Amino acid sequence: MKKIIIMALSLLLTTGAEALARDLSFTQGIGQSAFKSLSHQAGAAISYKNTAPAEPLGLTGFDIGVEVTAVDIKKDADYWRAAFGNDAPSFLLLPKLRARKGLFWGIDVGAMYSYVPDSNIKLYGFEVSKAILEGSAATPALGIRGSYTKLAGVNDLELQTAGVDATLSKGLLILTPYVGAGAVYVNSKATGQLQSLSTALQGGVPLKTEEFWQPRYFAGLKISPLPLFGVTAEVEYQERMIYSLKAALNF
Repeated sequence: MKKIIIMALSLLLTTGAEALARDLSFTQGIGQSAFKSLSHQAGAAISYKNTAPAEPLGLTGFDIGVEVTAVDIKKDADYWRAAFGNDAPSFLLLPKLRARKGLFWGIDVGAMYSYVPDSNIKLYGFEVSKAILEGSAATPALGIRGSYTKLAGVNDLELQTAGVDATLSKGLLILTPYVGAGAVYVNSKATGQLQSLSTALQGGVPLKTEEFWQPRYFAGLKISPLPLFGVTAEVEYQERMIYSLKAALNF
């Protein structure tokens, strides 16, 4: 089972890299309304995904693995065509490296990095979580989390997010289902060629920075088929449907 899961995740990571193996570079301007819609979807795409139950790792605990996120986008929208041309993908696929470390008092800290080969798309972020209830054989775990992400390498767009959410989970043998909800703050600023083309399109009026909060809802399942190894699948709704899969070593 472990080999099958690793092969499937490797295929997803390769597919994700191939789907976005091009620069995110705008060839035409867009209006303010389109830029706002783009910012909503792009913010949802780069925001820090949960992909973990609420139980803390503990002082000696580590969780290190790979993850891929697939975001269902409106590929026919003018703003995605402006970004990717006429062959905009149906899904934005982002391969990532993830790491979490347990600390004192039910606190975990984590970091994430994503780089799509042969493109200018990079992404990094970090998270801090706190277990309000650590959970037991009879009771669920409850945790709260804060996170931050930033898009890097793209000259036409400055995009960053900050998130807060809560997660409830309960382990059942090798299965740990969880649910959660929260909100993501998105700050999106047009720069470079996007701003120049859009300013010309709007008769000299530049695109304004978009700032807003948007809700998120997610549910997932962690499967631990072998000691020190786990796979987590998660589905989230945040402006659009988002799917994530993570394979990690836990120790």
